[in-house]
Amino acid sequence: MNPERRDRLRDAAIEVLADAGGRGLTHRAVDTAAEVPPGTTKNYFPTRDALLRAVAERCLEQYRETAARLAATGLGPSGRDGLAAMLRALLENVAGPGRPRLLAYLELQAEAARKPWLSAILDPIATSDFAGFELAQRAAGLPATPQRAAVVTLALHAAIPHLLANGPQTLTAAGLDDLDRFVHGLLQAVYPEDPT
Repeated sequence: MNPERRDRLRDAAIEVLADAGGRGLTHRAVDTAAEVPPGTTKNYFPTRDALLRAVAERCLEQYRETAARLAATGLGPSGRDGLAAMLRALLENVAGPGRPRLLAYLELQAEAARKPWLSAILDPIATSDFAGFELAQRAAGLPATPQRAAVVTLALHAAIPHLLANGPQTLTAAGLDDLDRFVHGLLQAVYPEDPT
């Protein structure tokens, strides 16, 4: 099978998940999104589970590619303000270019709640987030512990669905209407600065 076409189908499936949700993920919808002849997706991924597996594996690949690019820069956040800027940029990405990928990922997580094999494919993404954010907090010079770092990571993860849904009252109630204030407040809550 053609690997380029396979990736094109997997990328199209991410778009379909983002646009139409889990119920909208059909072989026909992926064929249409990928602009390939009818039946092509079914030839590559014969069942819906095979299609879900392929999409989850593609999300994991994209996550690892992004992490590798960031690691290759060798740039860690400089101090508390540098970390806050990095976290704010990540959250801004949720409503911007990262929106389709994150919507698809959340749809996959919902499916994974009922399919343990799918959860096993997605698990390395969150696991890496916890380790990566802990390293970033240490690199910023904060007194990170696994527990403190996990609180920051969980807060970021919890913010994602609200940013995607974009409900103005919810964003205001959560403090997500001002991402700069949100990340600074989060870091202050977890790592209080000595007022002296």
